[in-house]
Amino acid sequence: MRKGDVIAPNWHEKCLKDAIKPIEIKANSLTSESMSRILAAALTNFGAFGISRAKRTRRVGIELSVSWFFKSNGPLLLQAAGGLAIAGLIGFSLVGRASDSATKPPSTTDIKPVITASLLADPVTGPAPAFQPPPPPADIEKTMTVGRGDTFMTVMTKAGAARRDAHLAIGAMRKLFNPRDLSLDQKITLVLRPETRTATTGKLIGFSFDPTVERTIRVALTGDKYTAEAHKRILDARDVHVSGTINSSLYVAAIKAGLPAETLIDLIRLFSWDVDFQRDIQKGDRFTVLTERLHRKDGRIARWGDILHAELVLSGKPIRIYRYETKQHGVEYFDDKGRSAQKALMRTPIDGARLSSGFGRRKHPILGYTRMHQGIDFAAPPGTPIYAAGSGTVAYAGRKGGYGKYVKIRHNGTYQTAYAHMKGFARGIRSGARVRQGQIIGYVGSTGRSTGPHLHYEVHRGGHQVNPLRIKMPSGRKLAGVELRQFSEQRSQFEARLAAAPTKTRHADAAP
Repeated sequence: MRKGDVIAPNWHEKCLKDAIKPIEIKANSLTSESMSRILAAALTNFGAFGISRAKRTRRVGIELSVSWFFKSNGPLLLQAAGGLAIAGLIGFSLVGRASDSATKPPSTTDIKPVITASLLADPVTGPAPAFQPPPPPADIEKTMTVGRGDTFMTVMTKAGAARRDAHLAIGAMRKLFNPRDLSLDQKITLVLRPETRTATTGKLIGFSFDPTVERTIRVALTGDKYTAEAHKRILDARDVHVSGTINSSLYVAAIKAGLPAETLIDLIRLFSWDVDFQRDIQKGDRFTVLTERLHRKDGRIARWGDILHAELVLSGKPIRIYRYETKQHGVEYFDDKGRSAQKALMRTPIDGARLSSGFGRRKHPILGYTRMHQGIDFAAPPGTPIYAAGSGTVAYAGRKGGYGKYVKIRHNGTYQTAYAHMKGFARGIRSGARVRQGQIIGYVGSTGRSTGPHLHYEVHRGGHQVNPLRIKMPSGRKLAGVELRQFSEQRSQFEARLAAAPTKTRHADAAP
């Protein structure tokens, strides 16, 4: 065809009919040589298709397909894919329909599509995977430790949670746990969902903490609101028998024998109704304790349980107590005859303190003149816990002249106790609050007219101060009838368990 020639209508259809005869391939008949010839012929005809006229005519889109099925001819498929890729490089679309507006070059060769298997897929890995968006940023987990003065709100906002989210999450928790009961050094684990990978804060997804070793509370965002659940952890209780001989002090002997400090404090409280630990303990005295120790499933110690039975042998005289629990009265301790070990008032409402000043007339260390000292003083380090000598109601809590920070407890119509020079009050101690015997009400300090840290302790009977060390303490209740028989049965069980329990013993304050 030359410049100026007139092109007849539908010229390209005629060219395609007459140009190339159909190439038909039968299954399982391909050889390397035949495949090469097929590809060479295809490329030759593609080249003669009028590529040199591409600038003057629009590009031709030809739909190619190869119609064959093969078994065990992987190498041939690779050759075919390579050949067709070369064809694509010279301007042909391997897959797709021919453009309706494409101009066909003049040719006397007819190309009939006869290949039906797609060759675009990777012969080894298959079709290219679809685009996958990057995963969202991972949740952030933070474990916070409650400091002095912290609340749930301050802990959560310090971790990066929004105040509104923290408020809603705490509200969901209230039905299971009072936020005011949050304790110092409590660990709280929070989960936050950041908006970006580099963010350190985000949406509060939930939090969890263990108010006790047996209980876990979890709060989680479910939909658009927070929900709370409590989970109980089952612990394995094991009996432990600890005994020892006192050489210098009960504290040293008990700790070296393997009794934990918290159990020792319970032991001192239980015997404090009848024993003055500043004067009654002598060298050679002995102690025996049967208690429970609670273990997790993996065998680790979770905590020590209640004292079940204890005995002090002071100057050869044994004093025994046994645990007894009823629905009406809760947990109580009785001696071997069913008499309550708990008296109306404790003789010494502080542990490990030294009696520094007795009851009676003395020269005041600050004022300089002799006056009546209407209580007793216990010297102790600042911050030492002070216990309520008996159950009752707080009649006064605040500053009171030379007494400094002062608490007064009304136990009944006859007895009241007072505690002075305190460093501070325990949480919840205020006028009108109910307290139980042995509860911490404050801490040793040196407020008011004081020469050093100590507790000034008073007992009021009928409105007058009396000597706490001389007063005869009224006893608690005494078991009788059915209760006494039930208690006797339980006492025998404790004695049998004491004999069977593994013993942890060290004598004469021996080194561990």
